[in-house]
Amino acid sequence: MPPNATSPDASTALPMPKDLSELFVPSMRGHLKSAFKSVMGNPTLAMINMAGGVPHPSTFPITHLRATVKSPSSPSAPHSRESTLDLAKSCRSQSTESLDELLQYGDGCGIDSYCAFLRKYTQRVHRPRYANWGVIASCGNTDAIGKTVSLFCEPGDSILVDRWTFPGALSSLASAKVLPAPVPMDDEGMIPEALDSICQTWSGSTPPRAIYLVPTGQNPTGTTMTLARRKAIYSVAQKRNLAIIEDDPYYFLQLPSAPLPSHSLRGAEHSDQ
Repeated sequence: MPPNATSPDASTALPMPKDLSELFVPSMRGHLKSAFKSVMGNPTLAMINMAGGVPHPSTFPITHLRATVKSPSSPSAPHSRESTLDLAKSCRSQSTESLDELLQYGDGCGIDSYCAFLRKYTQRVHRPRYANWGVIASCGNTDAIGKTVSLFCEPGDSILVDRWTFPGALSSLASAKVLPAPVPMDDEGMIPEALDSICQTWSGSTPPRAIYLVPTGQNPTGTTMTLARRKAIYSVAQKRNLAIIEDDPYYFLQLPSAPLPSHSLRGAEHSDQ
């Protein structure tokens, strides 16, 4: 669970998320926080701690940074406005950390201010229907796919994918020696009945634990799942105890066949998720 996980809110009475750790490969279960890091303290303090190889902020070469940033445009304001972001060496701004913090080693989950933005974005746009969720920043799509797949698959395991799927994901699977198990598609993407049939007749030594798919603007076919199709895939995943790895880079392209955000599966009521 990321350290930025939200706390349950009694006013919304949202359920807790399902624990998927039972689907993790054995090597990923029971990871403990490093005892060494817990005694490292704050690396920006005056005391120089040589124990972890953490550089002292006085050695950082950048003392001030200013950037001109475009604000997001919208149909009502098509011309982007610009604002100035100033980063000081030791003092935090209203929106982000100081350079001493930004240039220092992090905790692996991402810069706090960036993760705060992602939490706000996720809550506003995707509206998770459960409490106690968090976000983890990655170095990009392929990095996130590789790390997520490693939770559920060991070398030699299989993962369920679309018959035609993202080449970058296939490269990550090949590097991890994880085998893609293709599921037939139609003009909406993965076929739920075919997914269920493959799980039912699976003859391998280890049943799949996860599905990887691109539901909106699928790469490379361009198919987009309707709300009914998404619900059907979700039902099969519940039935077969599968984790869904949803790769959704094209959510804001507003493809005509995509479910409207206000009626999306993310915003629907699900008491058993």
